[in-house]
Parts: sequence; C-alpha cells; structure tokens
Amino acid sequence: MKRQWSISPWTNEWNHQFEMESNVLQEIFQTELVDIHHVGSTSVPAIGYAKPIIDVLIIVKNIEQVNACHEQMVNAGYLVRGENGIPNRRYFTKGDVERTHHVHIYQQGDPRILTYLDFKAYLMQHPAEAEKYGQLKLDILAYYPNDQYQQVKEKRINHLVEKAVRWGEEGRKGLE
Repeated sequence: MKRQWSISPWTNEWNHQFEMESNVLQEIFQTELVDIHHVGSTSVPAIGYAKPIIDVLIIVKNIEQVNACHEQMVNAGYLVRGENGIPNRRYFTKGDVERTHHVHIYQQGDPRILTYLDFKAYLMQHPAEAEKYGQLKLDILAYYPNDQYQQVKEKRINHLVEKAVRWGEEGRKGLE
C-alpha cells in the first residue's frame, strides 16, 4: 500500500505535541536518557509547512539498552522498527497509516546527532532558506504525492543538509 503524504501549514500545536510526547518518552528512557529534541520541519516555524508528524531525537548513554524498552514503547503506541536501514539507530513510529510521531534514537557521540541539530539550528537562523525549503516541499508533493515524495525530497535537500552541517562545524570551531 502506498502512503499518501500530506503537508500542513505550520502550527504551534506541534510544539505542544512534542512536549506531551517528550514527557512520555522521558519516563520510558529515564535511566538511559541524555537529551531529547524536537527536530524536523514541525520544529521550525519559518519552513511554513510540514508533514504533521513530530520528529523526536533522543540521545542515550547506551544504544543497546534501548532494546529493553520495546515493550514500554509498544504500550505507548509505537511500532518497533529497529535500525530501519541506519546502523546504530533505533527507530520507532507512532500510528500506522496516520503517523503522528517518528522517534530516532542514537547513542551519545554519534555524529548523526549533529546533522539533525545543525540542520534545525541552520534553518532557525536562516528563515529565508527555511521558507525556500518549505516551498520546495510543496512543489515536490504536487508531483510526488505518494511514497516517492520522501525519496525525491531527500535527494533535493542533500545540498542544504551539507550546507547546514558545514555551518554547524564552523560555529563549533569558533567555540574552541
């Protein structure tokens, strides 16, 4: 079954949904939790549009300990997706056809954490770039409303992600 993607205008409700779910997730991962972040398009108002799915980034002390929390995640409404194609990540989705949350979990020190955080910070600091990204999402969705949307979007934004990562690296060098 092909999933139909939809994009909604940005709403502060997404921040509220993150806060509510963050409380649930903090309770589940309490002993392993290092940090928890709202990431993705729902976390950046200037993008203007997003799939109405809250992306949550969780940083843990030991990624292997996440497996011990599977039952609690299932009880909280999540599907366990394992690494889902990304080594050393644990991935969970809430909702089946109508997804509401994606949870990405990495062990502290994993360099992919900075990619998520740099991308968000870059877009927050560069609202014109964020707005262009939002328009790109709308344009892609007009041509690819099903499963192809995600693949096409990822290919078209790789340069923006790389730019954000370089920006983040430069910022960290300035702090050394």
